[in-house]
Amino acid sequence: MNDQPSKNSNTTHVRIFDTTLRDGEQSPGATLNLEEKIEIARQLDAMGVDIIEGGFPITSVGDFESVKRMANELQRPVIAGLARCVPRDIDRAGEAIKGTTGNRIHVFCATSKIHREHKLRKAVDEIVKLSVQSVQQARQYTDDVEFSPEDGSRTELEVLVEITAAVIEAGATTINIPDTVGYAVPAEYGYIFKHVRQKLPIIDASGGKIVLSAHCHNDLGLAVANSLAAVENGARQVECTINGIGERAGNAALEEIVMAIRTRKDYFNRFDTAIQSKKIYPVSRMVSHLTGLAVQRNKAIVGENAFAHESGIHQDGMLKNARTYEIMDPREVGVPETKLVLGKHSGRHAFRERAATLGYTLDDATLDKAFEAFKALADKKKDVYDEDIEAILDQQLDSARQLWELVRFQVSSGTGLIATATVVLRDSSGEERTDAATGDGPIDAVYSAIGRITGVTVTLEDYQSRAVTGGKDAQGEATVQVRHHDRKVRGRGVSTDVIEAAARAYLAAINRIRTSEAKTVAATTMEQREGV
Repeated sequence: MNDQPSKNSNTTHVRIFDTTLRDGEQSPGATLNLEEKIEIARQLDAMGVDIIEGGFPITSVGDFESVKRMANELQRPVIAGLARCVPRDIDRAGEAIKGTTGNRIHVFCATSKIHREHKLRKAVDEIVKLSVQSVQQARQYTDDVEFSPEDGSRTELEVLVEITAAVIEAGATTINIPDTVGYAVPAEYGYIFKHVRQKLPIIDASGGKIVLSAHCHNDLGLAVANSLAAVENGARQVECTINGIGERAGNAALEEIVMAIRTRKDYFNRFDTAIQSKKIYPVSRMVSHLTGLAVQRNKAIVGENAFAHESGIHQDGMLKNARTYEIMDPREVGVPETKLVLGKHSGRHAFRERAATLGYTLDDATLDKAFEAFKALADKKKDVYDEDIEAILDQQLDSARQLWELVRFQVSSGTGLIATATVVLRDSSGEERTDAATGDGPIDAVYSAIGRITGVTVTLEDYQSRAVTGGKDAQGEATVQVRHHDRKVRGRGVSTDVIEAAARAYLAAINRIRTSEAKTVAATTMEQREGV
């Protein structure tokens, strides 16, 4: 087939389509605010991602603004907005990229038998007609239109070929065949791509103008393997997320796909990506911190244990030759060989440089606040590590959108005593409010007081606390998951005081709830105004 060449004329370029900010954000409790999305998008751009799916514009004002800002601010990557095969969805996505060039509308329609019969209740010819009309509508806004037959891996092959041929004729330039429910196995999924290419030679004859794409979920733990099987069988775009986050068990992990192709060059010798791999680890950390979704210790490429060796046999081999037990140099993915330690005598410039190295873009106002927090922490502990700095920066990004800010608190507890907490919060107008409550322990008392002040009632479903760094003066990180009505929300807080960290985590979750409610009200108002 005629593949699009990469910068190296001997290899074929595989496009990386990152959907961390759309599919990844759909992970329960992983909601990101606008500024967090933009910051992650900037880092994806710097890392070399080809296409960034910025959101689902019809779903909220926040998603609309996210796609719009990315399309206007980021010049190198293609920015995509998702839309169902519904006219108002497509118009909304079109409005988000209006006035920009080279950006994309990604439309999808369910095609499998089970979806046709039970969800859409439409016949195949109706699905084909709807898909063609949607692609044609999207083409009114942009020449770059992607079409996805949802649940493609469970769609009958003849139906898949029929709808693919129809949308290509209608003007779709990228055809994504998703394994929406993580059902496929590699040989089966790879064959789907091979079959579609054989039945539709126009794809190979297009000289790369028509691209097949893979989008795999990880329900059976096969998302990356399936994606690579698709690449071997003609896919030239892979849709994935940082840390593999996403619906249910998640999506194919960007870092695993990129490093599999790069590390096994002997096998995938035809292919390459444009990803700057040294930026993988910093971006992974940022996404983990901002979403509140911790990376499992044994996660491939970016997990804490990915380059750790405890076995005596492994350690002996490592000392003799690192390649005996490490197939990658950790520095290739941005894992620092040594940690830079800053202290109270470090200057503002050194702090800015370290923040940039860790993958953060800070304006002067945010830098000033973060540097103040850094100096305050440096007075409390001798050495400040990368993890401490990341925690400070993430907290500043969170506070930029806070509705409630923790001013101070005081707790009284002990054996045989009823725990009591007095909490002072500052609202977005600058007014301070104080309340007190009792509870089953100091943290429960603090949470009760916060709930009384904010007026938000939630159910605490999960609470975890850990040391961010080592030593008696380490910062503590608290993460919580709360349920508000039918929605799960996560929050994260850090401090050298574990109770303060717990309070900040709980308050971060409440701020996310309030921000989401404000977006919902704004979206409803806009729909009423537009007659949607």
